[in-house]
Amino acid sequence: MSNKNIVCDSERLIKNCRVCDSDKLELAIDLGFQPWGNHFLKKEEVGKEPFYPLHVVFCMDCCTPQLDYTVPKETMFAEHTYLSGVTKTLSDHFKSVAEEVDKRFFSGVENKSVLDLGSNDGTQLKHFKNLGYDVLGVESATVPAKIANEAGIPTVHAFFNLESAKNLEKKFDVVNAAGFFFHLEELHSVCEGIKEVLAEDGVFVIQFLYMKRIVENLAFDQIYHEHLLYYNLKNVETLLNRHGLSTFDAYLTPAHGGSIVAYVTHKGAKESSGQLLDFLKKEEEDKSNEFSTYVEFAKKLEKMKQENLHYLSEAKKEGKKIFGMGAPVKGNTLMNYFGIDSRHLDYLVEKNESRRGLYSPGSHLEILIEKELKELPDIYYVLAWNFKKEILANNQELIEKGIEFYFPINPKEI
Repeated sequence: MSNKNIVCDSERLIKNCRVCDSDKLELAIDLGFQPWGNHFLKKEEVGKEPFYPLHVVFCMDCCTPQLDYTVPKETMFAEHTYLSGVTKTLSDHFKSVAEEVDKRFFSGVENKSVLDLGSNDGTQLKHFKNLGYDVLGVESATVPAKIANEAGIPTVHAFFNLESAKNLEKKFDVVNAAGFFFHLEELHSVCEGIKEVLAEDGVFVIQFLYMKRIVENLAFDQIYHEHLLYYNLKNVETLLNRHGLSTFDAYLTPAHGGSIVAYVTHKGAKESSGQLLDFLKKEEEDKSNEFSTYVEFAKKLEKMKQENLHYLSEAKKEGKKIFGMGAPVKGNTLMNYFGIDSRHLDYLVEKNESRRGLYSPGSHLEILIEKELKELPDIYYVLAWNFKKEILANNQELIEKGIEFYFPINPKEI
């Protein structure tokens, strides 16, 4: 650890729960010190990247798992290179969400509007636009915001909070937040901003990784510095209620191994659905909001680590070439926790061309672009496991040639 650039500013260690302000926080999952996973490195940066604590603490009062250390949002999101339009699976999911929202709540409504928070390259908004909505995105990262605007999706390049919400000077029928609500350093200001811009009969659509499913799938790699909070429906409701909002329905989708799409509106405006109540009952039955569940989860991760390292080491002893498939941020959590580096993988292979020639933080593996490969591996170690069906469907020819696709995480079917 001494040769790593450790950054642990005591002022950025939380003393109180991000949701309810309780000081009853207990360490639940310790993934060590890790670099910020979305800072893919230029060659000259390799070995100089900072490492931050990656620890999940559990609030004994409101049952919210959360990181105890906050990497500044300006560090994490200003130069973000993730693009949601790269994978067909995610675009199809966003299309499904837009169609479901429109069908349930705004079919036949004229002059309908949607605001997308953390709108990335505008993929979600394209699907709403096709359904006749006036669309607007708010995106803090420079590259995705530019791509969206150039594609005709109006996007404000800013961090969303109460102040920026007031600057919009408009109410929206739909406010959407996909993969955004767990990123929030300014959590309560953002919630107030959402209440500010949500029309009286509007619907706030939250799409979030379901912590219950993360635990069931052992998908610990979805824990990283950008994800400050980890939600089940119980603790989401605690947060929303603080700001005069409330969930009235929810459903589970296969996205990212198991994501919740929750429908929210102003508190008291709608009754809770039977489906939502069933989810909450199942969380209670499965002890999804109990500290002991997370302690047990952490124990299973150590066994998983040993199994993966054994598999990779044995394959290398046999002289096999192993490429990592995908360079997602979660892959960096997995590789850094397992201790995977050039001893185990030769390269990472990625579709996203903005990562060409960069290196993974911590493990320092060079990223190659899939369509430019000059040789093929014997094994693909699939870090982008959440797109398993799409990856297997797109690579049948390679599978028939005998190339193995190894998935370190296998989500249960939904």
